[in-house]
Amino acid sequence: MIDAVATDPSSTPSNEKPRRVRRTRMTGAERRQQLLEIGRTLFAERGFEGTSVEEIAAKAGVSKPVVYEHFGGKEGLYAVVVDREMRRLLDMVTGSLTAGHPRELCEQAAFALLDYIEEYTDGFRILVRDSPIPQSTGTFASLISDIATQVEDILGREFKSRGFDPKLAPLYAQALVGMVALTGQWWLDVRRPRKAEVAAHLVNLAWHGLDGLEPKPRLIGHRKS
Repeated sequence: MIDAVATDPSSTPSNEKPRRVRRTRMTGAERRQQLLEIGRTLFAERGFEGTSVEEIAAKAGVSKPVVYEHFGGKEGLYAVVVDREMRRLLDMVTGSLTAGHPRELCEQAAFALLDYIEEYTDGFRILVRDSPIPQSTGTFASLISDIATQVEDILGREFKSRGFDPKLAPLYAQALVGMVALTGQWWLDVRRPRKAEVAAHLVNLAWHGLDGLEPKPRLIGHRKS
């Protein structure tokens, strides 16, 4: 299907008519995906307030009504972008918790968050900003709370087996996940040290506490990078 016929004057002598270039029309699903990717990039770079529908439309090579047709406006596009990223991060973290040993589970959770930051940097930049509009999946803080709930059950079983009060598991789960999330925000820009070393040090503090820190922490799981 042909969307439009454009001209390419740069490839045509001045005394000749510009050569016409045929463009393939996008399907509705393809156009929606294109707008989501463009919006994601712009929201990450400039935030919600700094991004306009005009700029989104221009980057996509469409008119403003096309953006409104798909998302009802900038707010609708932003909401879909945020919801997708929150679900992606939650799925990556909860899907990573497969080990049996609690220390390795901590490693897996740390790696999952750092993997997300590395692979979906734009998405993480959007998530850690304060959202100007309500989200169906909540805020970044509520997302971290959801992840902590997954860790809570693991800690509860570990506390019980060691004779600790399992009622304290939620507190420790929030503390552990919050520590990893805040470190991830810091690592987002500095990217030093390397990912595996960051994960090892996070688990070192979580597992041993300040009093028992290993000077050169090691990873016990299969992930080494």
